[in-house]
Parts: sequence; C-alpha cells; structure tokens
Amino acid sequence: MSSGWTIERVASFATDEKSQKAAQSLAKPHQWKICGRSDRAVWGECLGRGKTPYRTQVDLNEPAFRCSCPSRKVPCKHALGLLFLFAEHPSGT
Repeated sequence: MSSGWTIERVASFATDEKSQKAAQSLAKPHQWKICGRSDRAVWGECLGRGKTPYRTQVDLNEPAFRCSCPSRKVPCKHALGLLFLFAEHPSGT
C-alpha cells in the first residue's frame, strides 16, 4: 500500500530550492540517529554540527512539522529530509 508521500509531494513543501537541496542531502539513513514511524507520523533525530541531534517530527495527516533546530523556515530542512527519507523508504523509516 502506498503512503501517498512521493518525492514530488515532499518537494512541494520546500520554501525554496536551497532548502530542498539541503533536505535531500539529509535524506540518508546515516544522517539520522534514530527514526520511527506510525500510521500518523514520522520522527527522528538528525545529526547536526552540535553534539545534540535535532529532534524532528512530522504529522502526516495535516501535514504539520516540528523540529528543535533554530531555523525559522517551516518546514525546515530536517523535516523535509525526514519526509524525503520516508518517501524513498515508506516501510523502512
């Protein structure tokens, strides 16, 4: 069964091309300390430059985005990256 989340759909949420490209570079399993998913949401901890990973959650129904990073963009590159990862591996996130 398809999740309905495609690469194109995720890309449509990007605020600009720079965010989209940055997010695509984060859409790799090694960038995420932990990942999880339910029928309603995906979440994970993205490794950043600091010692504390960014905690990222996406409600798939709304969609709604939350991240502990300091970015003012909604969604931030971490939320987009998590969604790109989910879109590429819907059963393995």
